[in-house]
Amino acid sequence: MKTIVVLGGGYAGLKTVVALQKKMRNEVKIILINQNSYHYETMRLYEVASGSYPYTRMSYELADVLDRSMSELIIDQVEKIDIKNKAIELKNHAPIHYDYCVVALGFIFNDMGIDGAKEYALPMSNVKQAQAIRDHLKNEMKAYSEDHDPKHLSIAICGAGFQATELAGALAQARPRFAKIAGVEPEKITIKMIDGSENTLPMFEGKVLKYALKQIKKHRIEILNPAYVQKVTDHSVMYKEKDSDDIKEIVAGTRIWMMGFSGSPVIEKSGFKNRRGRVMVSDHLTAPESKDIYVLGDGSIVINPATKWAWPNTAQMALSMANYAVDDIRSRVNGQARPTKYAYHDLGEVLTIGESKAAGNALGHGYRGYLASALKNKKIIIDKSLMETGGLKETLSVGRFDLYH
Repeated sequence: MKTIVVLGGGYAGLKTVVALQKKMRNEVKIILINQNSYHYETMRLYEVASGSYPYTRMSYELADVLDRSMSELIIDQVEKIDIKNKAIELKNHAPIHYDYCVVALGFIFNDMGIDGAKEYALPMSNVKQAQAIRDHLKNEMKAYSEDHDPKHLSIAICGAGFQATELAGALAQARPRFAKIAGVEPEKITIKMIDGSENTLPMFEGKVLKYALKQIKKHRIEILNPAYVQKVTDHSVMYKEKDSDDIKEIVAGTRIWMMGFSGSPVIEKSGFKNRRGRVMVSDHLTAPESKDIYVLGDGSIVINPATKWAWPNTAQMALSMANYAVDDIRSRVNGQARPTKYAYHDLGEVLTIGESKAAGNALGHGYRGYLASALKNKKIIIDKSLMETGGLKETLSVGRFDLYH
């Protein structure tokens, strides 16, 4: 019996396990290795960081969806993949050997060599980091109530991509709650985003983009662009504007780092050819170094043939890749013809701005306001991903059904 080791319990990893259990019941042995005992919805981390919801409202135990007759869960940290000997090196366990390995270890934010970023800015790529942002914000508000230093009311976000903008919107929505702790009016709390791109939200255009920018402004979120972070200190973010040598400073008690997206450091440590921790995968989603290693989700690069650029690594794409990898593995185990090369069909992107406002594209159409919110605002799209990874039970447990706002 073949052993399939899956690294990571996120969208791609858990979907791989669930699909294998369904399509190859008792034909293979599955070992899922994850740092935590639970799966969490990465695209809802901003809800935790803003203090809107606890992580338990967007997570569930991995054991709840595993078929114990064919699947084993190991809670540990992956240190390295020994490609030559087909083994996974772990922090606290003996090496685990595999016939096929699915690498789905998620992403991190790196400091991009910016002085002070690692020491003085807070990233948001997992639950613990989101909780750290939440707790830091509360402490800053409490500090203001004691010393009245305005820096405690200032939030600077380095980056203005999809996740950064959703986080900014959630923080803006939470202003009244933070203001109550600080003892000030909500408008006293400022949120600034530093964007190195000349075009904010380049994935949108026309009315959708106009609506998104209007909502950002309405939520009193200031975007500085094009602007380039130069340094982060224990009380500020230093930046330059385009075509200027002048260093400007945002004094801020809360400095959040949402730049420098990279795949897991395990990719580099294991000797895979990579670009910032991401592997250019084959037509069958395997690594160049081994046809028995599949790299899915945030650790992979798949080129969009229409644009010649890499597809953005979204939850939607991670689930799609997992479905393909399972079909490919099944065909190989059973000695059948392999499926044709992987092709991603993008269903669109929808951006949440606060609790009830959103904008985006889906199925070739632009959506704004309430309908977009119902689609994405961690409601229909979130519930769909939950159904694919956790099934009906987990969808009912932690899904979003509040379509009325």
